[in-house]
Amino acid sequence: MDGAAAGSARSAAAKGAAMAREKLAQAKSDAARRGQLPRREPRRRASGARRDSGDPQLFGRAIADLLSDRGWEQPAAIGGVFGRWHEIVGADMAAHTKPETFAEGEVVVVADSTAWATQVRLLARTLVRRLNEELGDGTVQKVKVRGPQNGPRSSGGLRVTGSRGPGDTYG
Repeated sequence: MDGAAAGSARSAAAKGAAMAREKLAQAKSDAARRGQLPRREPRRRASGARRDSGDPQLFGRAIADLLSDRGWEQPAAIGGVFGRWHEIVGADMAAHTKPETFAEGEVVVVADSTAWATQVRLLARTLVRRLNEELGDGTVQKVKVRGPQNGPRSSGGLRVTGSRGPGDTYG
């Protein structure tokens, strides 16, 4: 096979692999929208005799089955991400931010200063990508950032409720 034919074969294989990755990501995104996130690992079929429902089973498997039966897989995954926030975003950002809520694909992050709120806004795309790596493609679509809860301090001297300003000291 000459070099041109080998190059076109490699190009076709690369295009096919890219299309397969795209279709897989789309299927995962569709499943996430329906609330059916794909499992991290496939269930293994136990060889040999089947267990009765009263037989003891591994704790991890019992919890996984409970989450699956009740449809709690996504809320549990989100809680896990919120619990591991410092590992996901790094120690510096975790010291100044915290995730507050997740609803309808939107994560609300609270920052302790306006500077950190701006930093999170600048890194929002990266944060969405990182959270989707943890939760499944398409789970998080937007990051909303809230700054400090107390508003800006008014400038000037102290104020007394009910005063009319400097005019109440003159005549």
